[in-house]
Amino acid sequence: MSRKENMLKPGLQGEVSIIVSDAHTARHMGSGGRDVLATPMLVALVEAAAQEAVSSYLAEGQQTVGVHLALTHDAATPVGMQVTATAELVSVSGRTLVFDVKAHDEVERIASGTHSRTLAQAASLDRMLQKKHKK
Repeated sequence: MSRKENMLKPGLQGEVSIIVSDAHTARHMGSGGRDVLATPMLVALVEAAAQEAVSSYLAEGQQTVGVHLALTHDAATPVGMQVTATAELVSVSGRTLVFDVKAHDEVERIASGTHSRTLAQAASLDRMLQKKHKK
């Protein structure tokens, strides 16, 4: 285990924000018929927040890969409103990182859940993908 990996401890936090645009909506992404933040976009935001929480603590050539997400999308957010997703690392078990994730718009909490990511070597992932592509 590298020195940087030893720094992956519960309590690390990440945050990302967007202003909801037409490109982020359920109608545009094909996940619904309304001009509100699409759940697929919300998923991308919480994953990005988890990445943000740990990215500076990863060893060279290392990355995290999302492996599980349990998320409730509790409220709609219209175009033009800011959404902020946060992630807090709550446990580290071997290569598995578990995050508590939340998202708020300018009015209320719109989502909450847990997200797991696995530590992986970029070179190993590349080899696996090349092998799969050849099949």
